[in-house]
This record gives sequence, C-alpha cells and structure tokens, in this order.
Amino acid sequence: MKTIILLLLSNTFMTAAWYWHLKHKEIDLWKVILISWGLAFFEYCLMVPANRLGYGQFTAFQLKIIQEVISLVVFVLFAMIYLKESFRWNYLLGFLLIVAAVWVVFRKP
Repeated sequence: MKTIILLLLSNTFMTAAWYWHLKHKEIDLWKVILISWGLAFFEYCLMVPANRLGYGQFTAFQLKIIQEVISLVVFVLFAMIYLKESFRWNYLLGFLLIVAAVWVVFRKP
C-alpha cells in the first residue's frame, strides 16, 4: 500500500511539472522549465522509494504498469479539474484498453 501511495503522490508532482504551465503562457519558457524541474525533484523523491519498496512485492514490469495506470488517472483528473478539459468516450475506451493490459500483465502465466 505504501508503494501505491508513493506512486500516486509522485505522479501528482510529475503531472503538475509537465502540464501546469499550459494555463500560464505569460510566464517565460525558461522560468517554466526551472519551476517544472523543481516540481520534478519531488516526483523523484517519491518515485525512487516507491519502486524500491515495491520491488519484490511486485516485479519491475508490474511496477511500471501500476505507475502508468496511476499516471493516467492523475492526468485525467488534472486535465478535467485544472485545465477544464472534457472527458470524451474515446478517452474512456483507451483507458479501458490500458486496464485490459493491466489484467494481462498481472495474470498468472
């Protein structure tokens, strides 16, 4: 559970680092890059321990799949709440296909 919480928090920082500036075109690009690097620092401070704690409980492949799903969920919420973008049916279908991939990865061979 610690791994999932750390991955959730790290992806929140990374999503903010990558996309917060889209609503702030008035800020110079070099400043946006520096601010984003600062946010990404906290992402790394959470992601590295998440992977270290989770490895063994999960395989590296499973950790990556978990991270990608969490990243997508965090991004969807960020895009809808912060960027005020609408969620369309084709995004939902794509998300369901990724969930199907998770099922495939976690299936016992």
